[in-house]
Amino acid sequence: MKVSVYMVRCSDGSYYTGLTKRDPEERVGEHNAGVVDGYAHSRRPVELVFSETFERIIDAIARERQIKGWSRRKKEALIRYDYEALPDLASRAKKRLD
Repeated sequence: MKVSVYMVRCSDGSYYTGLTKRDPEERVGEHNAGVVDGYAHSRRPVELVFSETFERIIDAIARERQIKGWSRRKKEALIRYDYEALPDLASRAKKRLD
């Protein structure tokens, strides 16, 4: 079973990260149609900005939790596929520099 982790940019500029067994574009359509209650419902329309697909749901859940714990700057680096910047944007790395 394939599971996707997706991130959308909401109309207020915030980000929402979720999981779906469907195509992420289809899920975004559900968000925009108001079918999905929750964080993004009052922040429509939303735009898909990132997705990754996993073979195992446990891996997708772990990735979703990881991304949800990230700062806005780190999420934006991921959206840009700037993987080299991610370690420097870690909150623990930032605290060491202060």
